[in-house]
Amino acid sequence: MSQDSTTVPETSRKLSGRRRREIVAVLLFSGGPIFESSIPLSVFGIDRQDAGVPRYRLLVCAGEDVPLRTTGGLELTAPYGLEALSRAGTVVVPAWRSITQPPPAAALDALRRAHEEGARIVGLCTGAFVLAAAGLLDGRPATTHWMYAPTLAKRYPSVHVDPRELFVDDGDVLTSAGTAAGIDLCLHIVRTDHGADAAGALARRLVVPPRRSGGQERYLDRSLPEEIGADPLAEVVAWALEHLHEQFDVEALAARAYMSRRTFDRRFRSLTGSAPLQWLITQRVLQAQRLLETSDYSVDEVAGRCGFRSPVALRGHFRRQLGSSPAAYRAAYRARRPQGGPERPDRPDRLERLERADRPDRAEVIEPRVGDHSLPLRRPGAPGASTGHSGHPPHHHHAPHPEPGKPESDAYAPRLPEQAAGRVPGRQSLPGQRERPVG
Repeated sequence: MSQDSTTVPETSRKLSGRRRREIVAVLLFSGGPIFESSIPLSVFGIDRQDAGVPRYRLLVCAGEDVPLRTTGGLELTAPYGLEALSRAGTVVVPAWRSITQPPPAAALDALRRAHEEGARIVGLCTGAFVLAAAGLLDGRPATTHWMYAPTLAKRYPSVHVDPRELFVDDGDVLTSAGTAAGIDLCLHIVRTDHGADAAGALARRLVVPPRRSGGQERYLDRSLPEEIGADPLAEVVAWALEHLHEQFDVEALAARAYMSRRTFDRRFRSLTGSAPLQWLITQRVLQAQRLLETSDYSVDEVAGRCGFRSPVALRGHFRRQLGSSPAAYRAAYRARRPQGGPERPDRPDRLERLERADRPDRAEVIEPRVGDHSLPLRRPGAPGASTGHSGHPPHHHHAPHPEPGKPESDAYAPRLPEQAAGRVPGRQSLPGQRERPVG
């Protein structure tokens, strides 16, 4: 990172006189996936003023002097080179061809220069690796596709990688998760520049939601970076995955690695891109998800077989990560994939029985939401019922119960709707004060 960018606050950085806010440069490289590459071209390169979307001027730039071939073998011709970046107020890197290869030095120099002159720099999916190689993510929060997040965190330890976010807006540097999250971030940029009405009009033209809530948690699996095989922590991680049915904590994992808790936390984060407590809870929830899909164990039995100290702990963490109770998740899954005979996905009596068994202290369940069989509705005015956005599930209104004897992780702090409603994604602050951008 340049000296200028470490000493000048992003909010006070002025755009160079030769750059224009309405000009967006998209930097393409050979070997890039065509879907990610096409996202900013579609969002910023098509005139939709008739639909109320302000017009941008698009400059498609080649990031290297070689034929630009996509992953499907198509050959592209970019009308501009790196010199055109000098006019752009926003520079988008939609993808990079390989997380193991260094980007071209000339392209990195052009990105640094654009950032120093006040341009907004955007990395979609693996484009975050190009921004990191240029030093533009040093000391900043960032995200990328959850599958590549551990590698990004290990290769660039000064970057605060969060694999749970759909996108991260850090002022003048923005990053997104994979594929569809690139659309979320581009819509966020339009919303930031021109307001919610313009972003909503564009979303309607693209036939996508204006905002998506949540993050990448529901897509995370047991995948770990390829380099883990050569790391001393590999044995500890493998042991944890094989013994998720047992009750152990991070201190036990640190002891198995013959490390202090503090050292273990640091080493684990550098290897996987997440804190060990966050990773362990995620793996337990994923195991519970599999058991709910493939077995007839009760919720209490599932909690025990996934290492949770109580069913209450399972329900809390499950709802945080997947947005529904374990019983409602199982009902929705089986409604979509009937086993042992046809089942109607719109059977409120079945959902009601499961929801009551899982949350007996909650409000009366009356019927599943039309067009979405994943969650039931609650009668207005009943205890625990949602008071806003009628027709939407109220799961995000209830703070989950903490695991007995265990402190709540900052990574799983509950988000309240009144916070989300007025929140504008921006630069993240200190741990514990951190806000998620609304995708």
